[in-house]
Amino acid sequence: MPEPTQRANSRPDLSRDLGVSHASAVVVGTIIGSGIFLVPAEMMQAVGSAKLVYLAWVVGGLLSFAGALTYAELGAMKPQAGGEYVYVRDAYGPLGGFLYAWTWFVIAKPASVATVVTGLVRILGTFPLFSFFSANVIRAPFAVSWGQMFAIAAAILISLLNYIGVKKAGEFQLVFTLLKVAIILGIVVVCFSGVGNAAGRGWSNFAGTFAGAKGGVAGFMAALVAALWAYDGWNDLNMVAGEVKRPERNIPIALIAGVATVGVLYVLVNAGVQYVLPANAIAASPRPASDAVALVMGRMGASIVSAGMALSMLVTLNGTIMSGARVPFAVARDGYFFRALAEVHPRFHTPSVAIFVQAVLSILLLLIGANFRQLFSLAIFAEWLFYMIAGSTIFIFRWRAPQAVRPYRMWGYPFVPVVFVAVAAALLCYTFKNDWPNSGYGVLVILAGIPVFAYFARHRKSRGAVTGNP
Repeated sequence: MPEPTQRANSRPDLSRDLGVSHASAVVVGTIIGSGIFLVPAEMMQAVGSAKLVYLAWVVGGLLSFAGALTYAELGAMKPQAGGEYVYVRDAYGPLGGFLYAWTWFVIAKPASVATVVTGLVRILGTFPLFSFFSANVIRAPFAVSWGQMFAIAAAILISLLNYIGVKKAGEFQLVFTLLKVAIILGIVVVCFSGVGNAAGRGWSNFAGTFAGAKGGVAGFMAALVAALWAYDGWNDLNMVAGEVKRPERNIPIALIAGVATVGVLYVLVNAGVQYVLPANAIAASPRPASDAVALVMGRMGASIVSAGMALSMLVTLNGTIMSGARVPFAVARDGYFFRALAEVHPRFHTPSVAIFVQAVLSILLLLIGANFRQLFSLAIFAEWLFYMIAGSTIFIFRWRAPQAVRPYRMWGYPFVPVVFVAVAAALLCYTFKNDWPNSGYGVLVILAGIPVFAYFARHRKSRGAVTGNP
């Protein structure tokens, strides 16, 4: 019998239409963006050797896996829309949950959408067909380029796809994630193939070094942050937990299998790049994967990698839009935000208003242009702060409700979540020290949510709203 999609009072609700394959595609497809194609250069500049680059990839993968294990238990125990918002709300109270949702809604998710589509435009702009992206289509009252218009159109189209049904968005995610994985494996095969005349290829490159690296603990931390940025997005599945079939089973499977798959793919791509390019060439290249394939296959190879990057970012965009809209939806349903954001489309069973507002905020950031990058940097500190806080809720729930039903009990408790929370705290300190102005502004953005929460809490009380997730 299919699950009901409406309540007794006939108010439409979200529909559980995402199977385990869709959920896994949300994890894999959202994580793999442009990072794996670009960050090897940044990592080599930071640590200076192939071995330490690999160590950063492995450590970053293990930390992400520790987070995935933690979130697997939380997601199976509390399979509701909003993910981390629900965990923070139930563990630390409505104010903590609201500040998380506020930060995600105002900055993090709209800026993520704007960042992804801007990166997509940059990649497509390398093709002669899209050389017109740099020209202005509007010059007054402010300049807007064709590239910005394309980015806005991409954000609107993917938002529309999510608007008309999570199942359609999930199927798009699954099909194009499989295609993305196939392209990545193709890049690895090409790099290790015997075709082409790339000089200097071979296993000796893995022993090479880059003399101009930052080095030391600071260098390794910089490489680790770059790796973690490439792994970022594994938590997005939990935000759409309210639309996953059999969440007690499928969320843990998707998180664990998805992060493990990404880790393997990242190690393989990095190996292929290092097999073709020496350390100095990787450090000097803005697009190491593209340059590696170009050396083996020529210009056509570089174009294939660029097309793969564009496809990869499109899939990441879909996962980002899908997950981001569920957070303001969840907090609004609790009565702590604009009630319109809690509306579910009666036909499509999606948080339609939340998707629409998220798209509008993303478009505003795209029209601002370069300034939105500064806004996104404000959120970095806040994101890791809430990763740490959300991860720590597992200890609260284990202590407060030891006999509660836990469909999945994570492996390695309490050691694994302790490591995850401790490393998140260390990264917070590193981020604050190395980018304290933006980290400080990020804290101010979080604190700015307190009076907003007070306003909605007062009106919620006056309306006699019922506390708790519907």
